[in-house]
Amino acid sequence: MLNLRIVSAIIIISSAFSCQFKGEKTSDYAYIGGEIINPKNNSIVLFNTDGKIIDSINLDKNNRFIYKIENLHPGLHSITHGGEYQMLLLEPNDSIMLRLNTYDFDESLVFTGHGAKKNNYLLKTYLSGEKEAKKLVRYSKMEPETFNVFVEKRRQKQLDDFNDFLVKNEESEFFKSIIEANINYNTYADKEIYPFAYFGNNKLIHVKDLPEDFFDHRKDIDYNATYLSRFFAYNRFLFSHIDNLAVHKYYENHPYHSKFNRHSKDYNKYKLDLIDSIVSDPIIKNNLLKYKAREYISYNHTEADANDILQYYLEKSTNEEDKLYMNDLVCSLKLLRLGNPLPNISIVNYDNTEHLINSIITKPTIIYFWSSNSKSQYRNSHYMVDKLKSEFSDMDFVSININDNNDKFWKNIIDNYKFPTVNEFKFKNSNEARKTLAVNYLNKCIIVDENGIILHPNANIFNSDFNSMLEELLQKKHLMVKQDAL
Repeated sequence: MLNLRIVSAIIIISSAFSCQFKGEKTSDYAYIGGEIINPKNNSIVLFNTDGKIIDSINLDKNNRFIYKIENLHPGLHSITHGGEYQMLLLEPNDSIMLRLNTYDFDESLVFTGHGAKKNNYLLKTYLSGEKEAKKLVRYSKMEPETFNVFVEKRRQKQLDDFNDFLVKNEESEFFKSIIEANINYNTYADKEIYPFAYFGNNKLIHVKDLPEDFFDHRKDIDYNATYLSRFFAYNRFLFSHIDNLAVHKYYENHPYHSKFNRHSKDYNKYKLDLIDSIVSDPIIKNNLLKYKAREYISYNHTEADANDILQYYLEKSTNEEDKLYMNDLVCSLKLLRLGNPLPNISIVNYDNTEHLINSIITKPTIIYFWSSNSKSQYRNSHYMVDKLKSEFSDMDFVSININDNNDKFWKNIIDNYKFPTVNEFKFKNSNEARKTLAVNYLNKCIIVDENGIILHPNANIFNSDFNSMLEELLQKKHLMVKQDAL
């Protein structure tokens, strides 16, 4: 239920904009307007259905905005503000207003106006899918037959609820296809992810023993659904589906009972081959190629293997901007190899004092990253580090916020959650530093020794084997020191 304060604010916004919406009858444009509570900067950026920028829209003194989209191409548009991202469906004659609080972006977002019902429903299905995805680890403990029945019943319940909504609300066929895709592809993604969670690396060969109808959904897949190319549920499915298909190819060329290795070079080449063969839409194809190649290259492989996958990727991609990005990534990772000194970037502490990162390193250190836009990640990472501190008391832990927003958002989070301000930093130049340190994933951490020499360039504190890996690293370092002393 909306509280009275929110309802009142929406009425005020509606009144302020109604004169501009009233009486407008058109078939080729739409309006979007609204209010941002606690804005992170003074504008929002609006993107079209192809992901290209339409315009940067300034907020007024009351943190409100209104914008008319000319020559509207109906479909999924998006807005970004301060690193947060939100999709919305725009069709001719829509006049959508939104209100959100940046401190709780998704949960506070409310749409009003003509076209609001479909966007509120879209947001509802997105949040529901996100919530269910977080439970997948628990669900994946079910036996295959039970899991299959469970997710199919859940999918049908969601489709039935949507049909009830359509009985009361007349919406376009395009909107229907979007909601159905969100429901279906989230379920299909769960099915594709399930074998990896249920069997694990040691028994993944048994994916072939799943019930005969487990992957029946594959008969209904459109690998070239351009209108879904930037849709989370669709991409979540494609990413896991490609991984799953490549497993079968992997076991054609590896011993039947061998342990599955997701980081093997041939398995990752199989994924790129599959994408190249089954996807023809250039946007979807190039996107999949980029992220699957990046997954491999970002892992702690040899320089030769990284270059091999890079060349394999470059032969298949047709996106020149992506190719440049991947080349730059490989160059950055060369500087982050084991045994190299950590690049000496500039960071700023809670008291606004600038430091070169190597100047604050005096003992073995874990450098971890977080974003103001990912509440669960920054809470969990700080919680995990608290546990690590008690187990590895001889180490330092350096926390770096990666955002380039106003400092108050970074500091408000630190204050609100009572994170210790010692060793809390942010990048002085976020874009440059993220590129230099190859921070493509928030859960990445870099481990260095007391001299700032890299021991591990791409670890993950949430991995189940992180503690044992860290103990092994420190033990090796200890032995090296003893040998050097001798």
